[in-house]
Amino acid sequence: MKFSLIIPCYNESANLPLLLEHCKRLVARPDIEVILVDNGSSDDSSRVLKELLPAYPGCRSIRVEVNQGYGFGILAGLRAAEGEILGWTHADLQTDPMDVLRGLALFEHYGPDIFVKGRRYGRPIADTVFTISMSVFETLLLGKKMWDINAQPTLFSKVFFQRWHGAPLDFSLDLYAYYQAHIHNLKVHRFAVRFGERAHGVSHWNVNWAAKRKFIRRTIDFSLQLKKSLRK
Repeated sequence: MKFSLIIPCYNESANLPLLLEHCKRLVARPDIEVILVDNGSSDDSSRVLKELLPAYPGCRSIRVEVNQGYGFGILAGLRAAEGEILGWTHADLQTDPMDVLRGLALFEHYGPDIFVKGRRYGRPIADTVFTISMSVFETLLLGKKMWDINAQPTLFSKVFFQRWHGAPLDFSLDLYAYYQAHIHNLKVHRFAVRFGERAHGVSHWNVNWAAKRKFIRRTIDFSLQLKKSLRK
């Protein structure tokens, strides 16, 4: 198995049929597997996956019984993955899972010792301003170029993943992985991905400014921990 794509799914039952149709085009390649992580969902996600997955060879799921965070679900999927190259993206279809094929092309060109991440376009102005502000803050704080940190997809080698220690269990996982790539001197490659509307449901963090403030507070706390680790 060459590549494993992890997709954490929390209460995404309405999105799953369309998501699997998108993934069907990916797993038409025998060297790609898709792991959908039912990340402690309280809706019908488990039932929907059980009913639909037999029609999608190359796609499988694992279940996290109690939701412990976005990062926890992704880490569970990464540990279960069989690929030499690993990655994740979101289940909401705001970015197309097929985007990973362009990321994989970079590994085929440059080899495994790189870190690949999407770079979003087409977002609302307010969200773009928010992302720029957080990117500037992280870059100045950590002394590394940290741009559009939560963009998807994210791809890297299994060898790189095996070096991780103390990875966060929430949305800070994107920051952690990006920062670790810099620390391990991996060449970072970015490529443009269109960011659209959700097919169903609402974001679990970008609902309102109260949710954004909570996200910012968690991110800053974790960033300060990373900064502190530089002094050790």
